[in-house]
Amino acid sequence: MKNKIINLFGNNNVIPPNNGVKYSELLEQYMSAFINDFEDYEYIEDIFEFAMNAWNLANINVLMPNGKFKETMASLPPGDFETALLKKMIAHKEAKYKVFTNFIIDFELKEAQAGVDPILSVVTQEEEAYLANMLNEMEEEDYLHSQDDFEENYINRTAIILKPQQPFLDWYSNLYPDDDDFEEDIKETNIYLIDDTIDDVEKWLKKKFDKFFMMELDEWHTNKKEWPQKRNYKMFNLWFQVEISRMIYDLEKQPVLKLE
Repeated sequence: MKNKIINLFGNNNVIPPNNGVKYSELLEQYMSAFINDFEDYEYIEDIFEFAMNAWNLANINVLMPNGKFKETMASLPPGDFETALLKKMIAHKEAKYKVFTNFIIDFELKEAQAGVDPILSVVTQEEEAYLANMLNEMEEEDYLHSQDDFEENYINRTAIILKPQQPFLDWYSNLYPDDDDFEEDIKETNIYLIDDTIDDVEKWLKKKFDKFFMMELDEWHTNKKEWPQKRNYKMFNLWFQVEISRMIYDLEKQPVLKLE
């Protein structure tokens, strides 16, 4: 069949109406103009694959904003034979087959009787369905890449988030009754990173809680004499809502700045 990709419609300059046309016949007719360019191709399946891609790229070119498609094509190897052929086939599709807007998404060559060329059948999709599938595939690919980024940027730390509760708010309000911005400022909670190999964070925090307690107090009021006295773990849990997260990722390339 390699040398028998014929023009089923006779005259290449005459394109039949879109209604009821067989895209398998269209694809063969489309390829017939370039059969000499595929002389070095060993397998007919590779020729159909190339032609199918050229057909679909021509359709995409019509749909893409001006200049975007040229940027895409510019990324192909310059001076390459297949790049030049691809551009030529895209231009031919736009000039002779522009009215046929379906995308060809698959093909099959079915063996016929001995001495008879295989029978070509194709699967097509309308523009809307094809673009929807393409967007879904792109989103899935982006998601998989993002998952890879997460794994690559995992930080070996556990995060402790402390959110001040009403006793803390009351204590500060008694010290600074005229601070109108406090309720808004207090919403910006602190996050503390600790060793992720600590299995029982709550047990660890029972021993270390006062360090966090004092850091929170000192951020808002530096006079230690006016801090709550006889602090214990029960008071700590009344003054702060404690949240723990073990999955910490750094998605930035810039190194973390740690102030000493």
